[in-house]
Parts: sequence; structure tokens; C-alpha cells
Amino acid sequence: MDETDWKILRTLQADPDLSINALSERVGLSHTPCWRRLKRMEEDGVIRGRSLLLNERKLGLGVDVFANIRLSRHDAETLDAFESAVQSLPNIVECFLVGGESDYVLRVITGSIEEYERYLKKTLVHLPGVSSVNSSFAMRRVKLTSRLPI
Repeated sequence: MDETDWKILRTLQADPDLSINALSERVGLSHTPCWRRLKRMEEDGVIRGRSLLLNERKLGLGVDVFANIRLSRHDAETLDAFESAVQSLPNIVECFLVGGESDYVLRVITGSIEEYERYLKKTLVHLPGVSSVNSSFAMRRVKLTSRLPI
């Protein structure tokens, strides 16, 4: 990657709705070379995809929960089963394998604390290998960005 590729990425992060014509103008390339660079970065996996950001609160999903998960076993089969199960649960919007006191940290979005309690009892504690769940509730979001520091 060269400086022009980095410029393309910074420009798209700031304004992802740009047309290829507007993008090429901003980065100082003609249409075709800009399009080729963009496609190459997509094929190489540098650009993983594009998404639409929705306002959770306006959709009735105003509770962010961070669930620290401890597993009873740490063999490959248990880890794989847990990670596979997490993939199919839409309320879990992020999952991190971590070091320290917990094995995983999940970000779970629900409509209320009561809804999370039901989700915890019916779903989270029954995930493969789970031995304990320690939940923290976000009081207020201070920062949320998908922009990388490039």
C-alpha cells in the first residue's frame, strides 16, 4: 500500500457515501485507477465491507451490556463450540477472546434490563462451556466510532 491507498481509506472513513467519481477527485486520481485501487483493497481484505449504522435507542434497543464469560474448560472443542454458538445470536453484537479474569467479553444489546435478565437466564448461561457470567451495564456511551486511526 502506498500513500494514495491510505488517502483513499481515510477519505472513505470520513465520508463512506462518496461516489467513485467524488472519491477519485478528492484523492487526485482519475476514475479508473481509483476504482482499481478500491477493488484491490476489497479483494485483499483491507476493506472488509460496508455497513449502515443504526441508532439503537431509536429502535428500542437502549441497553448495552458487557458480559464477561468464564468457561469451564479451555480445550479447542469447547472454545470452538462457544464461538460458533455466539455467531448465531443477534443480540450479541461483539465478542472478544480476552486474557485476564474472563475468557470472553460479549457486548449484548437489549431493550431493557429485564429483557437482558431473561436473555441471561435462557441463553447466555446455556452457551457451550459457560461456567459464569459477570455483567456490567453501560450507563452512557461516551464514544463510538468505526474509524481506525490511519
